[in-house]
Amino acid sequence: MKINIELDMSPEEARRLMGLPDVAGLQAEMLEEMRKRMKAAMGSADPQALLKAWMPMGAQGFEQFQKFLWDNAATTAGSAKKGKP
Repeated sequence: MKINIELDMSPEEARRLMGLPDVAGLQAEMLEEMRKRMKAAMGSADPQALLKAWMPMGAQGFEQFQKFLWDNAATTAGSAKKGKP
């Protein structure tokens, strides 16, 4: 036996039906805070401030990601040489 139930409701109604919290206010506050920080960084026209705003870990995060990619490439190339799939 197969039973289909179709509910026609808005996302807001579905959220309330499932008992999920309303985070619209929090989302608006966080968005406004992000706008303020971005405007402050842009207003200073300091490239270093812009990079800190966009990449919190800075060059160190990029270097770690690059090392991760190189290590994986080396591992893959090493296993290919040994005949492993």
